Amino acid sequence: MKTVFVCNDTVTGIFSGIYDAWKSGKGETDCEIVLGGMLDFQLFCDYVEVEETEHKAMAVESLIRRHLGERAYGAIYHALMSADQKKGDAVLGTMLAARQLKDSTKIMDHLGHPKVEKVFELARNVFGEAHSYKGFLRFRELKNGVLYAEITPKNQVLTCLAPHFAERLPVENWMIHDKPHKSFAVHEAGKQWVIVWGESFDEETFQDVSEKEEKYAKLWTGFCRTIAVESRINPKCQQKNLPYRFRGNMVEFTMSV
Repeated sequence: MKTVFVCNDTVTGIFSGIYDAWKSGKGETDCEIVLGGMLDFQLFCDYVEVEETEHKAMAVESLIRRHLGERAYGAIYHALMSADQKKGDAVLGTMLAARQLKDSTKIMDHLGHPKVEKVFELARNVFGEAHSYKGFLRFRELKNGVLYAEITPKNQVLTCLAPHFAERLPVENWMIHDKPHKSFAVHEAGKQWVIVWGESFDEETFQDVSEKEEKYAKLWTGFCRTIAVESRINPKCQQKNLPYRFRGNMVEFTMSV
């Protein structure tokens, strides 16, 4: 009978599910990882609720790094940030496939395997979205001096963005708000960044920008419009390089002069 391991949509939750599936000793066709809330019940399947623990997650992380290598771990980690509902099962299938190889560190070269291919595609999608936000994300200074930015990503990219901005703004207090996933990357000046979930914040505070911010936002918007050459405007090229879904939180498109 096929065993379906039901886990939370977090790295710790999915790694805990993989831990239980791995310990069961079952093959790829006899076990599956499903995210909680995404169940599509099937006949002749045994459903198991996964207990999420840091011990399980750390054991799986160590296993991947030791036997599959850092390249595979990077791909798997990025894949788990995806919004795809089948990501957990794709990672489990990739790990089970690696067990059959003489050199398991070469697993990401085996793109003929459907689960490996899916992990590769998910990771590339997440990395691409995170890379775009590194250029399109816009901070604004609030009255309390904190730099604040809103993003609306498809995938959970905060852990990809936070190290990038922590390196570039190490002496600033800043926070990045992932609105769809209701999470924040928070950085206190001179300290390490953290990810925050489930905290309630006063949304009005995020709209209360400093006078200096209003001034420079208007100057920047005016500059962007002034340098545009009307006869050379190419909407299709603009959309290709800056898709509409990124523009809602960019000052160039949300302010009027």
